[in-house]
Amino acid sequence: MNRARTYVTIALMVGALGAALSAQKVQITGAGATFPFPIYSKWFSEYNKKNPNVEINYQSLGSGAGIRQLSSQTVFFGATDGPMTDEQLQSAPGRILHFPTVLGGVVPIYNIPGLNTELKFTGPVLANIFLGAITKWNDPQIAKINPGVNLPATDITVVHRAESSGTTYIFVDYLAKVSPEWKKKIGVATSVNWPAGTVGGKGNEGVSGLVSQTPGAIGYVELIYAIQNKISYGSVQNMNGKFVKASTDTVTAAAAAAAKQMPADFRVSITNAPGDNAYPISSFTWLLFYETPKDKGQAKVMVEFLKWALTEGQKFAPDLGYAPLPKDVVDLEMKAIPKIKLG
Repeated sequence: MNRARTYVTIALMVGALGAALSAQKVQITGAGATFPFPIYSKWFSEYNKKNPNVEINYQSLGSGAGIRQLSSQTVFFGATDGPMTDEQLQSAPGRILHFPTVLGGVVPIYNIPGLNTELKFTGPVLANIFLGAITKWNDPQIAKINPGVNLPATDITVVHRAESSGTTYIFVDYLAKVSPEWKKKIGVATSVNWPAGTVGGKGNEGVSGLVSQTPGAIGYVELIYAIQNKISYGSVQNMNGKFVKASTDTVTAAAAAAAKQMPADFRVSITNAPGDNAYPISSFTWLLFYETPKDKGQAKVMVEFLKWALTEGQKFAPDLGYAPLPKDVVDLEMKAIPKIKLG
């Protein structure tokens, strides 16, 4: 009888221990930008290996959706490549904080069958293509900056993001800085009124797919999507007049000046940055958290994750086509993390 009681006691203890371990498991959901999805997927996977009880689920829906879902509090954290506007911040039910995570470059991708030469683009030429003012690949404006290249008389099919997108924000933010006509007619936002005749794709994945499948197409995606899908992408003329191709080094160069003048809320644009080696369509991407989160348990877990991502996690960035954050920026962020109220 005593032995039976002992077995029962052990079984109860094992059951209680299993329940306690299960209770320690934390599932956290976020949503937003497709731009950083490859690095975020890697981070969440690696962090789960280190912390098996932590499962972070991320929905790659676009920056606009991430901001909307965070504002409606249907996810714990958001992600965006275009900083939230003052209006968006004021309409949210609580104060939202921005934390830069990595740097990336948006590249002009194109599909011109038979062309093996890498094309060059200037800001005004890109603006004119996306405005619909340049409609053929052999247009004199394109030919002038690509001497000796046998450009076909193919129609240009312009592909853009269909949904509210941080990648769009970065791209049009750059175009507005180099084209007065773009700034006046289209402006800067995560979603803009595209000229007639353009085609929309969902996510960086959708734009990559449409350009790959459409001879004569041009679009814009985050660098890793061009690399992974083996799509041609061009170099872009920067503020110093140099044609620069996107890479971790040239994106890092674009962030150099901004890192020294980072605003306290980390909302900053680094498109068309100065410097011979600066890639002009570069940007930080941000994670978004409430300053006073409702779920303190999830907040504590995400604070620890954020510290890991800003330090150890940065080593995963280059292999996925992203540039690690400058040390000065990481130092500023580590000082800002305690703004998230855990008590």
